[in-house]
Amino acid sequence: MHKILVIEDDELIREGIVEILEFEDYEVVGAGDGIQGLKLAQAFQPDLILCDVMMPGLDGHEVLARLRKVPDLALTPFIFLTAKSTTKDVRQGMDGGADDYLAKPVRSNDLLRAVRTRLDRKLAMAAIYASDLRRIKEQLDYVLYYDNITGLPNRLMLREKLALVLDESEPNATIVPILMVSLDRFRRISENFGQDHSDRILKEVTERILDCVDDHDVVAKLDKDDFVVILAAVDAKAETHNVAQCIAKEIAKPFCVDNHEVRITASIGVAFHPQHGVDMDTLIRNAATAQNNVKQKDDSLYYFYNPKLGEGLTEQLELQSHLFHALDRDEFQLYFQPQISLVTGQIIGAEALLRWYHPKYGIISPAKFIPLAEESGAIETIGEWVIREACRQAKTWQKISIPNSTYSPFSPEAFYRPQISVNLSARQFKQEDLSSRIVRIVEECELEPSLLEIEVTESSLIDDISGSIAKMHELKSIGIQISIDDFGTGYSSLSYLKQFPFDTLKIDRCFIHDLAHDQENRAIAKAIIQMAHSLNLHVIAEGVETMPELNILKQNSCNAIQGYIFSRPVPAEEFRRLLHAGKCMEV
Repeated sequence: MHKILVIEDDELIREGIVEILEFEDYEVVGAGDGIQGLKLAQAFQPDLILCDVMMPGLDGHEVLARLRKVPDLALTPFIFLTAKSTTKDVRQGMDGGADDYLAKPVRSNDLLRAVRTRLDRKLAMAAIYASDLRRIKEQLDYVLYYDNITGLPNRLMLREKLALVLDESEPNATIVPILMVSLDRFRRISENFGQDHSDRILKEVTERILDCVDDHDVVAKLDKDDFVVILAAVDAKAETHNVAQCIAKEIAKPFCVDNHEVRITASIGVAFHPQHGVDMDTLIRNAATAQNNVKQKDDSLYYFYNPKLGEGLTEQLELQSHLFHALDRDEFQLYFQPQISLVTGQIIGAEALLRWYHPKYGIISPAKFIPLAEESGAIETIGEWVIREACRQAKTWQKISIPNSTYSPFSPEAFYRPQISVNLSARQFKQEDLSSRIVRIVEECELEPSLLEIEVTESSLIDDISGSIAKMHELKSIGIQISIDDFGTGYSSLSYLKQFPFDTLKIDRCFIHDLAHDQENRAIAKAIIQMAHSLNLHVIAEGVETMPELNILKQNSCNAIQGYIFSRPVPAEEFRRLLHAGKCMEV
């Protein structure tokens, strides 16, 4: 039964309208003035509102204006009732957001026709909205389980695929091969030719790998340049040789990039279920160990795993050992990537990013040394140094005055107060004394706790949801801000999001790339922003590189961005110069 609210100060007219509508089986309540009408609207949550224009106290136009600011009632159909029916009066009502206009005295046929028309339209719009939500949910589910560039299953879906292959294996298929395929020196291609060209190469690599396997085999994408192949062959070892050789030879064929011939190679490591592990993580780790052996030696295209291959991990062990001394030797350095408000164009914060300058191996990627640091336990010491150094830098920035500030030079508002964001690894987040460590650091640095933001990933929370929620509330009680990083790329589902007390949601770059031409990415980014705002979360988009991307994000009310369109990550002194110069962006 549809619910209708009638707001009319003339009691006879109000009761007459109520009687007509109740006779048609509508549930109706009446209000004698605008104030009472607003209260009943929020309590009654009507499907449609009929409202007189000329009323004492609060007139109909003001009632409509206030209702349109209430989220639950902003889209409720609204019909004006009035004795005034000039074009000017009608236009004023329509400009305010009214859906229809009935002149008094209202004839019952006109009233019922207007009510049915608006309710039917509301139902039609609700159906369209529900369809759009289902479509967007399907798109969001897709990006949770599939790689955005290649369309292949990602790590999360790979678990399900492996379980399915094992369940469907032939009775005499005693082993299932897992191939780790890594593209050698692919980062150099990305740096030389740019993201678009490297993405096209990844798509072509995907096609070449798929050409080497059967339909019942599984190909998945793990990281930037790593693929996994699961073979479901009966004669698994013989088939593994054939597939590995095919993949290596196909990838070695030249690629055409911007009228240039580019050649890359692949290193392939193989592990077998169940000999080399029964769970996916162990199998992939052992396949990666075999793959590393290929990278270190140039005498083969692929290697099968065996325990002795651990001897080929000399570099990893050396790096792991050196991690404990890197701090004492001042080999770590923080870089800072500015975060820009899409309202003011000003720098409102920065993400702290760790770099390791190794005397022997040069710049070591965090993707390489952070897992080693977590394995060895060095991450706790390194992580605490990162937080302390980031807080120390943030405190020094507060001494920089804002150029051309309209505030008094002695006013706190005349100085920068950028927020500093620090990534926490899963192991750091699980430290029992994390809160006390952070309190000690912010007190030492004399930094206001609200200016420190801790970034956590979905995967670091999912193992212990209740414990993670408790830890986050503990941090927030101190005043620390918390953001969810790389949203949508981890292990959790969307339903978990509202359980956690986040302040900020960071949209991963994979959803931002090529927004101007990628309709799916545009729909997904819009849905994520709307969902985040419905949960009162601040939204920052990562990896913004072009003006079309920025403009689309601004149109969809994204709060802030970070990316090369404004600045790449820079050392502390260069970030300080950006603040001194008052650099901002046209938004």
